[in-house]
Amino acid sequence: MVAAARQRIRSSVIETPVEEVSYLFGEASARVFFKMENLQRTGSFKLRGATNRLALLSSKQAAVGVVAASNGNHGLAVAKAARKADIPATVFVSQLVSPGKAQRIQRLGATIRRFGVHPLEAEVAARAAAEKSGKVFISPYNDIDVMAGQGTIAVELLEQLGVVDAVFVAVGGGGLIGGMGAYLKSSSPQTEVVGCWPQNSPVLYESIKAGKILDDVEEWPTLSESTAGGLEAGSVTLHVCRNVVDRSVLVSEDEILSAMRLLRDKKGWFVEGAAGVAVAAFIKEAKRYRGKTVAVVICGGNLSEKVRARLEGDDAT
Repeated sequence: MVAAARQRIRSSVIETPVEEVSYLFGEASARVFFKMENLQRTGSFKLRGATNRLALLSSKQAAVGVVAASNGNHGLAVAKAARKADIPATVFVSQLVSPGKAQRIQRLGATIRRFGVHPLEAEVAARAAAEKSGKVFISPYNDIDVMAGQGTIAVELLEQLGVVDAVFVAVGGGGLIGGMGAYLKSSSPQTEVVGCWPQNSPVLYESIKAGKILDDVEEWPTLSESTAGGLEAGSVTLHVCRNVVDRSVLVSEDEILSAMRLLRDKKGWFVEGAAGVAVAAFIKEAKRYRGKTVAVVICGGNLSEKVRARLEGDDAT
């Protein structure tokens, strides 16, 4: 499925570069490469999954339009892919959406609907609205075809690097690590798939441990806004991630911020908190990978106003 998705979307997405950044990590003695999905159109990997899912719509489904739920990257991706395919799109956002991201979604031609305080509330409402209207709901993670689109990053990584001993991936709903991990398990089974979570939002991590989706995991505000929030009941990502995630690393807010500032200060890059999670996790585990070739997915560069203020030294939360 992932290989087919790669062919299906390659004219619509950028084959993002890898950049060797081993020198950033001092005595880690690993060959470290960043997979630069922050350079993807719309600024994150999400365009891959949205484009693949929309490409599989029937002509009747496309004419009716689609519904999505997202406070940022997935909404941007669905809006962008839908505009290119001339498909009407509605994106549900919660009250936590940053004004800048909501405006960008609208500028791409999607209709915005606001619902609920938390992202999962908007997601549930969006799916209900889609079912009522007969439109297809494009989930940010709970969709095998969306996952296959995200997995195309792994195809590119193996082509670009040849051998990858480990890949660090930030985890929210599990679509990115699930899609990448599924491909790697079949094409490069020696590659260790490392799931990276903010300690403040470990819903899927705890659900994997429990063997079922939990709806009572305590969460706190996190710089990793795009991985925050609960999981939809029955999400396909739970089973996939239980089978493909080899190791899990949780990082603190201070570790995330430190990683983001490292990239800002050493490279001049402003990456979003989820990318900071993956970098922070590698820094925490670097000694394990001496002599290895490691890829870290820089999943996006769309900072909200609040996160940018923290990165630039504002103490506001």
